[in-house]
Amino acid sequence: MLTDKQSLILSAVVALGFSACGIIGILDNYAVIGLLIVGFLIIIANILIIKSKKAPDEQTGELDNSNQNEI
Repeated sequence: MLTDKQSLILSAVVALGFSACGIIGILDNYAVIGLLIVGFLIIIANILIIKSKKAPDEQTGELDNSNQNEI
């Protein structure tokens, strides 16, 4: 869904958005809080999609040594 760079940028935008809107005092506006929550949910969905696409060997951390040549 999103690349690593895009995920990092979106995370920074959401974090800075919550901070800036909290400091300014506009978190009472439903449109602003809605946009920030949608951004947060996109990040969570991206994490779940990436985790589900990983191969079983990558999730357990086991190495497959059958393809290595012996010296």
